[in-house]
Amino acid sequence: MAAHRKSAHRKPKQRPFTGPAARTAATLALAGAATATSATGAGAAPAEPAPTAAQVRAKVDRLYHDAEVATEKYNGAKEKEAAATKAVDTLADEAARRTDRLNTARHALGSMATAQYRTGALDPAVQLALSSDPDSYLERAAHLDRAGDRQASLLSGIRRQLSGIARVKARADQETEALAARRAELNQHRTAIPTKLADARKLLATLTAAERAAYERSADAAHGGGPATSADRAAEGAHADRSAPRSSAAAPNSRAARAVSFAHGAIGKPYVWGATGPNAFDCSGLTQAAWKAAGVSLPRTTYTQINAGQRVSRSELAPGDLVFFYSGISHVGLYIGGGQMIHAPRPGAPVRIAPVDHMPFAGATRVA
Repeated sequence: MAAHRKSAHRKPKQRPFTGPAARTAATLALAGAATATSATGAGAAPAEPAPTAAQVRAKVDRLYHDAEVATEKYNGAKEKEAAATKAVDTLADEAARRTDRLNTARHALGSMATAQYRTGALDPAVQLALSSDPDSYLERAAHLDRAGDRQASLLSGIRRQLSGIARVKARADQETEALAARRAELNQHRTAIPTKLADARKLLATLTAAERAAYERSADAAHGGGPATSADRAAEGAHADRSAPRSSAAAPNSRAARAVSFAHGAIGKPYVWGATGPNAFDCSGLTQAAWKAAGVSLPRTTYTQINAGQRVSRSELAPGDLVFFYSGISHVGLYIGGGQMIHAPRPGAPVRIAPVDHMPFAGATRVA
């Protein structure tokens, strides 16, 4: 009886799976493990939260600023590329002129050598002995001596010209290498600018319509206010020359007054990177065009324009002065008095009047 109860409580011996049964069990076990792991992983690594509207706006502002920095670098590279192209063309012209002179000298030398060959078959002493007119022969011999001097001079000149042409070609090779580097730099910035602007537009597209409108209002305020809608901006451009508020501050001279007048006439025109007018401008393109209208030639970029005149302090600003912003001198406007300037802010924001204190002030320059 006891033996029977003992055998009743004994667990049955489990036999290992073999064959198809073993493969089925292994598959089920692996599937269960994968499901558990997946559930555990999902709980341990939640998705990163989407950036807030404020974070998006800050990144958009940074991209616009980076695009403006790249724009000024593009402008500088374009100016250097133009100078390098001019240098290469000048050297090519010089090499061509020198080659023409060399060919002329070689032709003269060849003519002289031909003449000497025709008359120099006999020894000069024999020619004198056989001559029926010794005096005439001696006279011709004197001419031949002078011709020999001219030949030596021609040979010396040809050697100098060959050396000069070699130097010109070496300089041309150097300038050609510099030109290639300038063009590579130009293409780099030309690619970077639209990429940054496209990234900014993509980020703005992640905002709601209300958030985008709020961003545009804040950007307008930061760059000097102005209409928020595209229709209002178009209206601003159509009536800018008649309705733009004008500073009562007097310009220090007639040229500064003409520059300020030009800038007022540009209010409402669009910002386009690399543009110098008359229908669109970037920031340094606007100031360059304004002073060009006044008869003064400014360099192309913000970081060269700041050295184009006499530095003045913020407290000494007068209409016509160039005012610069950010530590990298990446933005410029034209001061018009009363703490105001006219500038081309950024893509999507047309030329407008803005307070000088809305951006980090970096310095000012008086052109004339």
